[in-house]
Amino acid sequence: MFKHHLLNARSPDYEKLPINVILAYATPRIAFGIMGTLFVVYFMKFATDVLLIAPAIIGTILAVARLWDGVPDPIIGFLSDRTRSPVGRRRIWLFCAAIPMAVSLIGLWSPPSLLSGIALVSWITLCLLLYETAQTAFFVPHGALSIELTTDYHDRTRLYGFSHMIGIFGVAAGLLSLQLMEDAEDKRQFAFQLSVFAALCISVLVLWTTYLLPERTQYQGRAVKNPLQTFMDVFRNPHSRLLLIVYGIETFGGSTLGILAAYAAEYVVKMDSLVTILIVYQLPQFLFAPLWIRISLITGKRNLWIIGTLVSACAFGSLFFAGAGDDLYVYACCFFAGVGGGAGAVLPPSIQADIVDYDEYVTGERKEGAYLAVWNLVRKIAGSITAFVIGLALQFSGFEPNIEQSIETQDTIRWLLALMPCGCYIVGAILLARFSFNETEHTAVRQALDQRATP
Repeated sequence: MFKHHLLNARSPDYEKLPINVILAYATPRIAFGIMGTLFVVYFMKFATDVLLIAPAIIGTILAVARLWDGVPDPIIGFLSDRTRSPVGRRRIWLFCAAIPMAVSLIGLWSPPSLLSGIALVSWITLCLLLYETAQTAFFVPHGALSIELTTDYHDRTRLYGFSHMIGIFGVAAGLLSLQLMEDAEDKRQFAFQLSVFAALCISVLVLWTTYLLPERTQYQGRAVKNPLQTFMDVFRNPHSRLLLIVYGIETFGGSTLGILAAYAAEYVVKMDSLVTILIVYQLPQFLFAPLWIRISLITGKRNLWIIGTLVSACAFGSLFFAGAGDDLYVYACCFFAGVGGGAGAVLPPSIQADIVDYDEYVTGERKEGAYLAVWNLVRKIAGSITAFVIGLALQFSGFEPNIEQSIETQDTIRWLLALMPCGCYIVGAILLARFSFNETEHTAVRQALDQRATP
């Protein structure tokens, strides 16, 4: 056990982010990827095909869980901005969230076999709500801490770019888990064993890397407004308002990929390996992350994000025309969807961090937690609506698990997986063209903030 003073927060003492800090920040994403990827891609199918829960019911559960997750988001964001602790206002939350995340994860994937009907639905709902709450207690302060790690405009893109690359190893672990799950004869037993392993990885890596991370102690006590004033500041910020709309629209469309990929692979394009499809989607996200860091120096973050969004729109839209036997065509669409998705994973969080600096320039406060909470809330609400819509659409299109699907059901999957995200990404790109906070404006804001901090 570390002595208390060894856990105390220490302010960064570097001008450029060292690689060991990036590794400490990003490494937990590997552990989360083990079950996180499996949850996004397979949990709904696991619930319908293995646990035999009706699509409309599990879709409603997922929607309720996402909506519930919006409750602790603003609370934890607000409280973490105001937390005072020798350990740090962010790190104390990370330490406390590790074990609850692990325990609730096991419960989610391992419902007792004696449960059925309402009892099973209640168990899954409770475990999912607990897990989402514990995750929020980690991810909101963790995301807020990343904004504090560096104030440099381009170093932030570097942080999120390399973090995304490291996170791909977690996705790879998740894809391996998915393959093993598909091959397992007893999927319930395998889900239990895998969830226990993933829970141990999460708890150990979160505790260890949180111990290693620095945190700016001078930011404690820099947020003093009441909750209403705090969150109104997020909406008063014109740059933040625009991004909130874009996030909501793009998440509503993009969430279909994770939910419907397994259904499309088995019931529409009739491809044996969902894992191969997802590897093709993830590979360009890993390979091109360093490229996005370099190109953004030339094009600017916003312009490159718009390009990536339009590439995603074209790739998803093209999937509408895929049918059984069109394996190479599906792989090509997934590859380019991954190209666009990689840009969308690296650039937005870097832009978010810049907007928090603008807020400090206007309000004099540091409230990264509130901004992360609102952004996450918008995404979760959009994702919950998507899950609810998909569940109902599958139910009313006549979906039946583990059998050949009707033409109506297959067409429903095509519309939801291809055309809905295509349209949302196009709208998002149009709106992004109005975003105006660039490097020049950020440099002026940082200079003003640095002058204020000078005694």
